[in-house]
Amino acid sequence: MAKRLLVAYALWALGGPLGLHHVYLGRDSHALLWLLTLGGFGVGWLWEFWRLPGWVARANAAPEPQPRRPEPPALSPGRFCGQLLVGIYFGLVALLGLSSLPGFPLLALPLAVGLGVHAVSSVGDQTSDLQRTLAAAVLASPVFYGRALAILPISLAASATAQRCRRYKPWGGPQQPLRARLYPLGLAYLAFTAPLAYGAFCSTAATARSMAGAVGALWDWINFFPALSSVLEPLLLLPYRSWALLAEGAGRWAGSLRDWEAAYELLRSFRTQQQRLAYQVLGLQEGASLEEIHRSYRELVKLWHPDHNRHRAEEAERRFIEVQAAYESLVQPRKAKDV
Repeated sequence: MAKRLLVAYALWALGGPLGLHHVYLGRDSHALLWLLTLGGFGVGWLWEFWRLPGWVARANAAPEPQPRRPEPPALSPGRFCGQLLVGIYFGLVALLGLSSLPGFPLLALPLAVGLGVHAVSSVGDQTSDLQRTLAAAVLASPVFYGRALAILPISLAASATAQRCRRYKPWGGPQQPLRARLYPLGLAYLAFTAPLAYGAFCSTAATARSMAGAVGALWDWINFFPALSSVLEPLLLLPYRSWALLAEGAGRWAGSLRDWEAAYELLRSFRTQQQRLAYQVLGLQEGASLEEIHRSYRELVKLWHPDHNRHRAEEAERRFIEVQAAYESLVQPRKAKDV
């Protein structure tokens, strides 16, 4: 039956983050990715508004066997970034739900990250070598062993391998009935959400600590970019706030809410500690005014400018960078509040 553009847009608007329009158009790999990431974290779903007409036209085209294309698809920086982000996302979900398993850092974590990378690799008419992607993830798992930061090198290795092994999908013949297509999608969604649900409801304290550690490690990294830190802070604390609203609305899980409140306070402490260190670098008392921050910054920049300290260039450069980072970490949040 021919696909209608109006129906595709209606499904995109009503259930786009769940991939309903992709199910309608027969793009099951894309539908699964959207189902597990809520429309590519919302960004991918909005971007698809402009691509729906082309997908509808392709779905209505006569199904003809495609000639075998030995050359690999063109390298896509956007797909690589998507693989990297979804790999990290799958790793965080595994960290929250499966971290109590024996051998988790060397097996379950890299497998979860590799599957996330492969999910992005299989979108559209492309795919990749699943075995090599998973092998690369497992080989990279000892880097930062036992720490939440290990997810990043694992996802990088798996994404690079998936890009290197990219290829076009073979023609799969006529499309299966809708019921047969929904069955594997439902199983995949259940396999993804079951560990997370178990961690959230049956092991809330451990889940909260794992989330705090993972977000804290990421927070430490983005502290090098104060402007980025102020933008991402609400996003990083969103899981706690969502859980708090759910628990308050249901009037239950008081112990679970206390666990998440403890994790929230731990996450907030990263920001507080960063500001305390910034005040120390600038030689100011906590709560100093914006004018005092500007004045101290100008004096210290002149004092530690590398051009004025050629006899101790290495120390001057280090101090100069510290002063700049401290200044940005104190000024940027105040600018954001004024906007």
